[in-house]
Amino acid sequence: MTTVVFSHGKESGPWGSKITTLSNVANDMGFGVESIDYQDLDCPEARLERLKETIAEKCNDVVLVGSSMGGYVSLAAASQISARGVFLMAPALYLPNYKVQRFPYDGYVSLVHGWNDEIVPIENSLKYARHQKAQLLLLNDGHRLANSKSVISPFFRNWLEKFRY
Repeated sequence: MTTVVFSHGKESGPWGSKITTLSNVANDMGFGVESIDYQDLDCPEARLERLKETIAEKCNDVVLVGSSMGGYVSLAAASQISARGVFLMAPALYLPNYKVQRFPYDGYVSLVHGWNDEIVPIENSLKYARHQKAQLLLLNDGHRLANSKSVISPFFRNWLEKFRY
């Protein structure tokens, strides 16, 4: 069974509102769900190691979903763990203090980003999407995408359909 592995952002938790909403979508579609708790780790590289260790222990057929710093962690890990796909929400890509600045993953990636993101510049997602020819949904929302769950859920459901069988 394919497992959808969620990685939360720096100031969130493993069962924040976006992850809870999207995990319900994944469960309804018959996927396994795992949400990793990184609340004790501020360093993105330490979170990356935890994600790889968790997947090595628990899952072998995975789709990664990440928000903000969790998006960075998910994309940085994707090629190393042979993820089937990566779904990113306001991903913290190309930030100056993050070790990984190139993302060689060539699998299926979709991004969601808010036009009014006050934490991660929208240009970072545009840069990645343009370079990888990745699907990108831009919304009239901020970094937390708090007003867009009703738009993100069906977008995620359609994206996840590719990995159902």
